[in-house]
Amino acid sequence: MTDRELDRSPGAGAARTATDGVAFPPPETWPTGRLLSAAARRVERAWDTYLAQWGLTHASVPVLVVLARGSLSQREIAAQMHVTEQTIGRVLRGLQASGHITRTPHAEDRRRHVVSLTEDGRDALAALDRAQSVEALIGSSLSPSETAQLRALLIRMLADLPRTDDLG
Repeated sequence: MTDRELDRSPGAGAARTATDGVAFPPPETWPTGRLLSAAARRVERAWDTYLAQWGLTHASVPVLVVLARGSLSQREIAAQMHVTEQTIGRVLRGLQASGHITRTPHAEDRRRHVVSLTEDGRDALAALDRAQSVEALIGSSLSPSETAQLRALLIRMLADLPRTDDLG
């Protein structure tokens, strides 16, 4: 089932849609969690498309942010991000292939590598820091004050919800 079909599905039963293409039952009847999930999927698709301009993924952006403070080993990056070295290894391979990072042998421990941002990595990170462009990804249905209110509510929710080991 596609995200579009999921957005229209009434729940556990078969997907049903109104003949005019409007979700059935209408979103006004959905539980808050479902609304949040559907909105998050749509924003995530827009974010993924935006990141693709630089050959990035949602998982690679936090790594760039961590490396903006200075070069680190793969182990140190994993520790700062609360993920396994194996998970970070996959992300680093992608970032290296796209030219955003370099990995050079550690001066004292040949089993380790030092990971550093390249100029392309810094440029991509700077481009992603353009708040107006990134905020536009949520659409224009909210006023600036509503967007600020939504941000405050989401931050409060994230603070209260249990943290999972993810990169996003």
